[in-house]
Amino acid sequence: MQTRLTAEFAQTQQGRDAQAILRSCVHCGFCTATCPTYQLLGDERDGPRGRIYLIKQVLEGDKPTRETQLRLDRCLTCRACETSCPSGVQYGRLLDIGREQIEKQVNRPWSQRLLRSLLLKTVPYRGRIGPLIKAGQIFKPLLPSSIRQKVPAQRQVQSWPRRSHRRLMLVSEGCIQSVISPATNQALAEVLDKLSIELVSAEQAGCCGAMSQHLSAPNQAREMMKANIDAWWPHIARDIEAIIVSASGCGAMVKDYGYLMRDDPVYAAKAAKVSALAKDPVEIIRDELKPQQWSQLGQSELIAFQSPCTLQHGQQLTGEVENLLQQCGFRLTVIRDSHLCCGSAGTYSLLQPELSKQLQQNKLQALYQDHPSRIVTANIGCQLHLSTQQQPLVHWIELVAEKLRNV
Repeated sequence: MQTRLTAEFAQTQQGRDAQAILRSCVHCGFCTATCPTYQLLGDERDGPRGRIYLIKQVLEGDKPTRETQLRLDRCLTCRACETSCPSGVQYGRLLDIGREQIEKQVNRPWSQRLLRSLLLKTVPYRGRIGPLIKAGQIFKPLLPSSIRQKVPAQRQVQSWPRRSHRRLMLVSEGCIQSVISPATNQALAEVLDKLSIELVSAEQAGCCGAMSQHLSAPNQAREMMKANIDAWWPHIARDIEAIIVSASGCGAMVKDYGYLMRDDPVYAAKAAKVSALAKDPVEIIRDELKPQQWSQLGQSELIAFQSPCTLQHGQQLTGEVENLLQQCGFRLTVIRDSHLCCGSAGTYSLLQPELSKQLQQNKLQALYQDHPSRIVTANIGCQLHLSTQQQPLVHWIELVAEKLRNV
């Protein structure tokens, strides 16, 4: 793709990045076949190829409109287009650049500005979102049904294992998962304890910065990345083997720290080290659980695994959790269109509720088609978005922990 970026922008790091990404696109359109919003809306501007053209026009000096902004807002950032692209176009990175530039030039309606500001000031902070969720759980029967359905049920959580081991790994506690689903990392600690690995955490660490990054608040995202690096660095100095990020959306972000912080004179090298250490739980457990342990787990129930976009397309770990669960003895259903997003996509379910609802219903139909006894996932956003009162979703690591308790 030929580009004529404005001279001023072309000299910036973002300009150089955008130019390289744009020139790698060959207009083939393979991406449209795997784009959830293009499938729903059938408009070229609501697919990756069309959005690439819109971003290109803005970066070449055309003035963006509210319509341009809306087309980019509708993107889920699922990155399914990257998986299907034969040219390796880094669409997600280009989208962040385009959104940030348009955000500077287009004034949003006040209601959108207020909602986005509230999200940025509450969701990434445990000390703020935690009390709100607890209040929602207490007063849940009094809430309107539309809000009541989004309030997760309270769950009892066991304490972490107390044994010490020579091998150490660090866990990212994150923000909303640590408040809503602390059982996830408790189960992870339990599984690793069975494998003679001690899981440790850094209390000062917090949100990975993904939500801020994708809501065009890069400065806030960078501060969160720096805070995490500072909190994790003493543990890295103790020669931990990995930083395990159990929420796949956060994992995709942490693995990108090195890229996002590469121009920071203080944090670039540290960020690169953090990204190199970052692992999804499946990358650890698939290599650590010995064959003799697998053989003791036996056959079990029929379950469905909802594979998050951030696991498939962000971290390129398609099929890994499914293989591990089958080795654990679980029987897995075949999910129709398993590559398509469930509609959660961070804050998408709040900012684009109509499209999100359609994708949610499509995904739930596919998940329940073969009547699994339970549905598991690998990301807190998908877990909340797809959970119902009758069938709450849990992280897959909780099922593995259940299995290993009897070994």
